[in-house]
Amino acid sequence: MLRLTELKLPLDHPADALRAAILQRLELADDALVGFSIFKRSYDARKKHALLLIYAVDVEVRNEAALLKKFRNAPHVKSAPNMDYAFVGHAPENLTERPLVIGFGPCGIFAALVLAQMGFKPIVLERGRAVRERTQDTWGLWRKKVLNPESNVQFGEGGAGTFSDGKLYSQIKDPRYLGRKVLTEFVKAGAPEEILYVSKPHIGTFRLVGVVEAMRHEIEALGGEIRFQQRVTDVLIEDGPNGKNILGVTLASGETLASTHVILALGHSARDTFEMLHARGVYMEAKAFSIGFRIEHPQSLIDRARLGPNAGNPLLGAADYKLVHHAKNGRTVYSFCMCPGGTVVAAASEPNCVVTNGMSQYSRNERNANAGIVVGITPEDFPGTGPLAGIELQRRLEAHAFELGGGNYEAPAQLVGDFLEGRPSQQLGNVEPSYKPGVRLTDLAPVLPDYAIAAIREALPAFDRQIQGFAMRDAVLTGVETRTSSPLRITRGDDFQSVNVKGLYPAGEGAGYAGGILSAGVDGIKVAEAAARDMLGLEAADLGSKAGPACDD
Repeated sequence: MLRLTELKLPLDHPADALRAAILQRLELADDALVGFSIFKRSYDARKKHALLLIYAVDVEVRNEAALLKKFRNAPHVKSAPNMDYAFVGHAPENLTERPLVIGFGPCGIFAALVLAQMGFKPIVLERGRAVRERTQDTWGLWRKKVLNPESNVQFGEGGAGTFSDGKLYSQIKDPRYLGRKVLTEFVKAGAPEEILYVSKPHIGTFRLVGVVEAMRHEIEALGGEIRFQQRVTDVLIEDGPNGKNILGVTLASGETLASTHVILALGHSARDTFEMLHARGVYMEAKAFSIGFRIEHPQSLIDRARLGPNAGNPLLGAADYKLVHHAKNGRTVYSFCMCPGGTVVAAASEPNCVVTNGMSQYSRNERNANAGIVVGITPEDFPGTGPLAGIELQRRLEAHAFELGGGNYEAPAQLVGDFLEGRPSQQLGNVEPSYKPGVRLTDLAPVLPDYAIAAIREALPAFDRQIQGFAMRDAVLTGVETRTSSPLRITRGDDFQSVNVKGLYPAGEGAGYAGGILSAGVDGIKVAEAAARDMLGLEAADLGSKAGPACDD
């Protein structure tokens, strides 16, 4: 199989143009081309009046060796790499121990799935409810202002990524093509096949619900067990001759489950679990994250600015953006998890707190675009010291936002024009905020530290120079965005185990090793492989235990 890259065609090219381009690139007669498939499709929008689609294709030809020799110096004709996933091993028939997976978000799903595919029959413990029941609980907050602290946007089957844009692209280094394994499993579970080749794949909330359910059913069919509404309240750790060892966990019901291989696939909002682990001596450290607001514009404005005359083309869909500004006070302001054609959602998981997030459906056809506009902060900015100090800062900001929103889970909001001029907003303009259960117009300046407000006020006009209209007066800011990534890292070694508790495998977003659906899924696969190797007595492999990016996009 050959891989051809940088095949450029007009946006409106006819269906047979790609085959013709392949034949021209390889200087082949038509009957020498057995077949081809699209590996990746992206676009170059720098020349809006002559936008080009850019293809990478995998090609099957009759005499591959001769063509490779002929084009050995051509930069865009290579042998296609083998991207098939290879398991590290399989469980013995007389399996005596079942690994535990705590959390059933993207990381926990893929950790459990790979373990189940290897025959280890994992037991998954998820504090929230199954995804359809969880959806009803989430609507309870959005529609009735009733928060269920155990089943919400953060907790439950599918994790926080279920109520998001469903983005499936990442900045992580992936030499073993584990991301391909993630995408392939999603397609197998019912996701659209296009996620395998479009440059910025996404699924959307409603489609993710069915996909997550299908993956759960596969895990169960392979002997795995998923237990919902099972909150872990303690970990059983013993001091051995070579250090601490995990022996199992205790649930809120009082039940104890024994296992010497426990995967911590916690989300970044499992604050009570972080506190318990810290109290039990599991080593962790504070880390940087970001805070800010959600901003909303008409999606049509973003489409025109980014795509020009091609706005509305179904192949391109709703336009996105990615913006960064380095402020004079040393802070970096950037757009976070942008949701084209989406909504701003209530994402609180603790009573009397307001948290925002963004969500899109697969169609991305809502009237507004939204994104987090956030400022990077470090442990030096946290109140107090210690690994839990970032959680304390998050809680303070979220509680203040709750108060400014009126104390009923409405969110404080302000027009961009008023925010830049430093005055409270009195009425909405042309942009109708999408946040449910509603917003209360106010002055957002008291919600964040002064350095963050100053940096955002400097960044918005700078962003306007890149996307005309970005700082439009009627655009809406809604607060507060605090759950950009975990405020701590549960440190692990090259064997993926906790640096001071053998058998405990910190993983995914909550442990500080991922930032989004794809990177969390990849990390779940890596820890599953590490745990399997240990259970099989295999030599540890360097599978990449280092932390991933703050956010997939």
